[in-house]
Amino acid sequence: MIAAPAAQDPGRVGYVIGRKAMPRAVDRNRLRRRLRESVRASRPSIERFDIILRVRQRVRAADIASAVAESRRLLDQLIGTQS
Repeated sequence: MIAAPAAQDPGRVGYVIGRKAMPRAVDRNRLRRRLRESVRASRPSIERFDIILRVRQRVRAADIASAVAESRRLLDQLIGTQS
């Protein structure tokens, strides 16, 4: 995850999930949808940031839940440093 102060409110969120990390488009889209939900859940607290969620390691379809949990943990850390 990369976060920077937003130039304007609300901040933007980008998702980078390459074909090497997840070969099937169906799985990439599923992960992207799950990541969007985790961002929506923490949205009021992170609106002052521009955020890029980037998948760097290979993720299997069975591991999507753990990838979402890790992104949730990173977003919670971001919220914690903001206070």
